[in-house]
Amino acid sequence: MILADKIIELRKRNGWSQEDLAEKLDVSRQSISKWEGAQSVPDMNRILKLSEVFGVSTDFLLKDEMTFSDLAVPAELPMDASGTDMEPPARSVSMEEAISFMENKLAASVKVSIGVMMCILSPILLILLSGAQEAGFIGMSEGQAAGLGLVVLMLLIGAAVALFVTTGLQGKHFAYMETEPIETLYGVDGMVRDRREKFRGTYTRQLVIGIVLCVLSVIPMFLSMSLFGDVETPVNDFRYVVSVAILLLLVAIGVFFIVRVCVVWGGFQMLLETGDYTRERKQENRKNQNISAIYWCSVLAIYLGWSFITGNWHQTWIVWPIAGVAYGALVAVLRAVRSKG
Repeated sequence: MILADKIIELRKRNGWSQEDLAEKLDVSRQSISKWEGAQSVPDMNRILKLSEVFGVSTDFLLKDEMTFSDLAVPAELPMDASGTDMEPPARSVSMEEAISFMENKLAASVKVSIGVMMCILSPILLILLSGAQEAGFIGMSEGQAAGLGLVVLMLLIGAAVALFVTTGLQGKHFAYMETEPIETLYGVDGMVRDRREKFRGTYTRQLVIGIVLCVLSVIPMFLSMSLFGDVETPVNDFRYVVSVAILLLLVAIGVFFIVRVCVVWGGFQMLLETGDYTRERKQENRKNQNISAIYWCSVLAIYLGWSFITGNWHQTWIVWPIAGVAYGALVAVLRAVRSKG
């Protein structure tokens, strides 16, 4: 087992990112990346420091014939916040498994982003038909307009749920990546980093486009309010309804870009155990799984209940951005409580 692989494994066993290790050794992150990619070798002073930081001998680091089974005392694995439960043993990930996982993530990114976009688009026809009926632009009764709009809404949501379920089933084999520690075999780490760097431009570009579209989506509604808000007429009311539909359309497109690249980027983070998928965060993910399921099921129930009772589909969408911000705050609070405990 070569030095590069030993550094990768020891760093991951300690739950450190490359930045964390670089800080402990007083070197740059690029130096750590080159060591782990076998592009360069640390000098003897750094070897001694690595031995001290990892709690292993220099012989173990330098002798390729020595493996982790030769350690008298295995490197300590992180414990959870209670200090009692050790994390599960690391699962080995081969090159074939890593490539299959990334292909699955690439396919899932499209399906999930389309599903999310369909959920956001689902009430648009209902909003437009209801507004057009009230303004007298179409020869339909209120019940007919609402009925047709609701049929399309439920069809889109049903199709989206089908996409989510099938995507989840297709990726079930890789579910451990999100919650369990992993050990990538020789060459996997470097291959993943290379693919991540090639994808970085696409990630940044589409993330920016998505965020900008979401921010600009309110402009049509503000324009409608400023230009026609002073006079309440059926035509002006319908213009406002159209602006809400345009808002949802722009948000749907923006979220499509954001979700697509974030799913792929998350796959890279899982394989490299960085960002939101360090070993410490994976322990939190295991603990938060039940909370997350209950939370989002409750949000969905509130959204559908409020929407069907009031019929204000053009307003109830606000539940989702609020729920997203609240979920982030909830996770942060839970993390703070566990760290104090």
